Amino acid sequence: MTPPLGGAAFAADSRLLEGVRAVGARTGVDYTDDEAVSELLARHRRAVDRASRGPAGWIGGLALAAGMLWPFIGHTAPATAGKPLLAYAPAGPLLVLAVTCLTLAHLRWKRALTHKELAGYREVLGLARAYGIKPAHVPAWLEGRREDGGGKGAAPITRYAPAERPAEGTGTPSKVSPPPKPAAVSEYERVADQGGWHDEVGWLLLFVGGIGAAVAVSSGEPLGLAALALVPLAVVVWVAGHRQGSRKAGLRPEAEAYARAVVAARAAGVETSDLSPQLRALLDD
Repeated sequence: MTPPLGGAAFAADSRLLEGVRAVGARTGVDYTDDEAVSELLARHRRAVDRASRGPAGWIGGLALAAGMLWPFIGHTAPATAGKPLLAYAPAGPLLVLAVTCLTLAHLRWKRALTHKELAGYREVLGLARAYGIKPAHVPAWLEGRREDGGGKGAAPITRYAPAERPAEGTGTPSKVSPPPKPAAVSEYERVADQGGWHDEVGWLLLFVGGIGAAVAVSSGEPLGLAALALVPLAVVVWVAGHRQGSRKAGLRPEAEAYARAVVAARAAGVETSDLSPQLRALLDD
């Protein structure tokens, strides 16, 4: 896993490098060692995923669904006929179990997310931002944001007041060049948010066409058969959606490779253009 910022970026400003080392001394991690940080992030991401998707979360979700449904279906069972206590009372313990398990799952997830090593790295990223060095992309899981990258997050990057601009020669310049942006990447950014509705509209047209034809046959009204014209229209919509999806799929590998190259370059201390929302979404998948 490529760190959002690495040792070369921190070395661009000697004051930042000193702050990063101070945080590392407190947490026991050398945040200037890219290999160590990469291993650290991969290990903690697995821990965060395990905490959020463990048995407690599954049991809590199932108990919540059962507790919500029980008052509506419990009384329909033959065994609960004439027994209001059995028909409705089990919903209470199920909801208590659901709240307990979901709370436990959340606490475990929050504990994994706020581990001192991760908290230290978020502090380091906050220091870098204060010195004008911003990562191209921060993974959603690192800040506890939703999988789609939205939301403030349960553990956002630490914020500091902006520092004064460094004097010339206070850091180590990077020798890495920013990656060129291929035309295919720009094309992907243009089409990434297009479409997505073809399947739904296609099924709706097919459903309306079938219903119209069925009504025409049952009522003896030939005019209703005109609804069958919606069936080929549904096929046209599906084909257009398939072509658009294939186009996106063909452009995606190059766009994702470029986005990762930008992240790696920014981590190495290179000034690059910011990633577009479409490219950041690729990295959050």
